Amino acid sequence: MIKNSAIETLQIEADSIVKLIDRIDDEFEAAVKCILDCHARVVVTGMGKSGHIGRKIAASLASTGTPAFFMHPAEAFHGDLGMVTADDVVIAISNSGESAEVVNILPIIKRIGAKIIAMSGRRHSALGKNSDYFINIGVEREACPLGLAPTASTTATLAMGDAITVALLEARNFTKQDFALFHPGGSLGRRLLLTVENVMHSGEDNPVIPSGHTAKEALFMMTEKGLGATSVIDENGKFIGLVTDGDIRRGLAKGSQFLEESVENLMTRSPQTISQEKLAAEALSIMEKHQPRPITVLPVIDKDNKPVGIVHLTDLLRQGVV
Repeated sequence: MIKNSAIETLQIEADSIVKLIDRIDDEFEAAVKCILDCHARVVVTGMGKSGHIGRKIAASLASTGTPAFFMHPAEAFHGDLGMVTADDVVIAISNSGESAEVVNILPIIKRIGAKIIAMSGRRHSALGKNSDYFINIGVEREACPLGLAPTASTTATLAMGDAITVALLEARNFTKQDFALFHPGGSLGRRLLLTVENVMHSGEDNPVIPSGHTAKEALFMMTEKGLGATSVIDENGKFIGLVTDGDIRRGLAKGSQFLEESVENLMTRSPQTISQEKLAAEALSIMEKHQPRPITVLPVIDKDNKPVGIVHLTDLLRQGVV
């Protein structure tokens, strides 16, 4: 009984979304173009469950390059309509098209001069008749067996809101970097905004040792900087290799006399490196995908082939670049 009820609910809601495809018509396109031409904000309004969906639509629009906010229709009738300007576009949501709180503010919105896009299941409703554009989000029936609780209708509205959002996103050529700009606090923002330069150890914290120095001196350098590796440079300051604590340990297994050997005899020539303008996420990817085993450090090399820093895996993990 429980499984059958759940399956039927999902089927009804899935069918309601599929039926929306045929409603992506010229008027839908005109409504989206109206928003594209708007140089102000999109004001989304709706009452009850439609209001909850409206908040999500407004949030999705705002995070993908379309300035938008949600306005509660009851609060709008008591002063919040002052937030609406003639240059705005209002998306009014009501499945029946007759929600009193929404319908009551339509004359004022028209007087202000803002365009109105109706998202409703009834074109000839009060909302439909008083809108500049109509987007049909009607459903044949709700998943609720009583036909009362908004279920399929809210799902359809949410899906249509996503269709509007994505259409606008693509029309604006909105990029991952743009998205990250509006999400600087999230992991996505860190992956798309944080560069190697932001996380690398540079200056006095950058372990560098000239060629000709000994393994012992390299060990002292790594101990001092605490990064488990040091870049090796030639007489011109150019990067020629990398010595890691693993190289030292393997050398010591042959005897302590190893510490007097030149770093050139134990360094890895042509190791994996990265430039400072690359994304920190790319550094993490290089470390994780290195074969035959992942690595924990990457020398940062500038255009003149000089080591300007070093990135350690723990720094990337600490910054949330995952």
